[in-house]
Amino acid sequence: MVEVKQLSMKGREEERRQLKQTLLDKRYLRMAEIWAENSYCERRKVGCLVVKDKRIISDGYNGTPSGFENVCEDENNLTKPYVLHAEANAITKLARSHNNSDGATIYVTDSPCIECAKLIIQAGIKRLVYSRQYRLTDGIDLLKRAGIDVVFMDHDVI
Repeated sequence: MVEVKQLSMKGREEERRQLKQTLLDKRYLRMAEIWAENSYCERRKVGCLVVKDKRIISDGYNGTPSGFENVCEDENNLTKPYVLHAEANAITKLARSHNNSDGATIYVTDSPCIECAKLIIQAGIKRLVYSRQYRLTDGIDLLKRAGIDVVFMDHDVI
């Protein structure tokens, strides 16, 4: 009887922990949505936060490299080839800081492309939370293959 009660208490503790994590995930995704508003891109605004130990250690949004004009699309409304993705901006910003992303969680408004997925893996990030699916799934597939914990939270629910 005591064992059953202990299991029940452990189950409730785990349930509370998961609920708390879900609330944090939603909060960070909403913050990434707000951060995306900084993007000058017209076609798609993407925001990203890297969080470690409940602390934001980096952020990014899609846009042109430092020193370039803040215009992401050409005259045909196509994205210029040198526009950086939000994840790439956040991860390269980490490289210039004293922080490291080993074991961190990355929150992105949109699912990562294959190139950003490779950066996420190499940066030691262990968890991805995103809120909008892209038509291509190769980035998500690669992250899952690498053992990254991938969590989708519907944009309409956050």
